[in-house]
Amino acid sequence: MFEFVIAFVNALAPILNNAALAPAELTGNIATAGAALGVGVAALGAGVAEGGIGAAAVGALAEDEDFFGNAILFTVLPETLVILAIVVIFII
Repeated sequence: MFEFVIAFVNALAPILNNAALAPAELTGNIATAGAALGVGVAALGAGVAEGGIGAAAVGALAEDEDFFGNAILFTVLPETLVILAIVVIFII
């Protein structure tokens, strides 16, 4: 997925070069756009995954209440993807 973000940002670079910005400021804008795109795609993927997992968790809980711990664990698991994507922003 990170390669997709880099390719997208490189595709935007010629368009943004026509703007009246200093090169350092332009680079910062491209990096910010890439980071925002990466977190957005991660959040979208986590949301899609959580929808299916949440439905399965509710179904399992309807049949047996002993699955509550597993249901919570598997429902929260995709959200760690978004948290890790946000952490990557602060590392870059």
